[in-house]
Amino acid sequence: MSTKRVSPTTATDRARPIGRDVAAIRAVTPRDGLTAKEREQPFTDRPETRQLEADAAGAVPSQLELFAPAAAGTLIPFPGGLPPLDASSSLEIARAWYRRELELARRPRNTVDSYIYDLGLMQTRIGPKPIDQITRRDIANYLAQSGGRASRKRRLTSARRFFRFLIDDARVLDTDPTDGYYPHTIPLRSPVPLFAEEQETLLAVAAEDEPWSRIAIWLMLRLGLSRSELLALRREHIELENPERPVIYVFYDDPTKRAKERKLAANAEFASLYAEYLATASPIDRLFPVFPATVNVMVDRVRQAAGIQKDVTPKTLRHTYAIDKAKTGADETQLLTLLGLADDPRNRTSVRRYLKLAEPPL
Repeated sequence: MSTKRVSPTTATDRARPIGRDVAAIRAVTPRDGLTAKEREQPFTDRPETRQLEADAAGAVPSQLELFAPAAAGTLIPFPGGLPPLDASSSLEIARAWYRRELELARRPRNTVDSYIYDLGLMQTRIGPKPIDQITRRDIANYLAQSGGRASRKRRLTSARRFFRFLIDDARVLDTDPTDGYYPHTIPLRSPVPLFAEEQETLLAVAAEDEPWSRIAIWLMLRLGLSRSELLALRREHIELENPERPVIYVFYDDPTKRAKERKLAANAEFASLYAEYLATASPIDRLFPVFPATVNVMVDRVRQAAGIQKDVTPKTLRHTYAIDKAKTGADETQLLTLLGLADDPRNRTSVRRYLKLAEPPL
């Protein structure tokens, strides 16, 4: 068992573009989707060169640095005197290093909190064991306390990514105790879209709500933006060179999600709504400086005011957009592109729901 001490890597160290040989990886990977490691592989038509590079990287000695990278290429002392990480470290210390790694990679705070919470449950279940003594039976005991399939899947994902960090990035472990465990396949529910009349009513009533309500609903309903994409929009992401056909750019700060980036064509209606919103709200940077929960509350408030009885959430608006696109002829691949979804089996299964609902009635 290796016991080398390490320092955290930065997001830049691992933020590589998605390689063009992803299709080749899929061909030999009989799983739903790709691992993060596979997605980050650079393109090569000579696999042996990639292996040479990996062997060279593995031969580089690792040691604990006294400083951590900060903004503008500066270095700062590790706060709190975090102990070195090695194979004999406690799960608590390893969790702290993993949290630092996720934060340096600029992962969303809710993602970081979710992973660390799940690992806290694992620590409570396993007890004060060194990380190199955690066994598959320990993982079984941890998963056995899951409340259902979705909970088990989330716990397994958190544990698996944690141990991959300890093996691939920290290089303090050689084996992964989560190997051999697989998540349940959770069937996707059929979405319940808004009908045309409900869509128009929702938009009309949204105009009487807060200044940002109508344009926010429009973006989710007419362009299929997710809630997180909506909240990430900045003024510089809107191109108005042609007022009849504005362009909305969807960008991601997280390097691992750059494949979801896209540009979407809007119309004169959006240009009018946007001009009206700027005149009223005058946002400085982000177009909608609100919390995610605020978006949910706004959508439900407008739903109630519109007299719509079915549940309506930001996801409902995105589903409605996808189904309407399918009705106008978008195929499976086009829907993946429009929604910014990776081309993997689970996402293809997801968009087939839209195609089915878009079919003519029997």
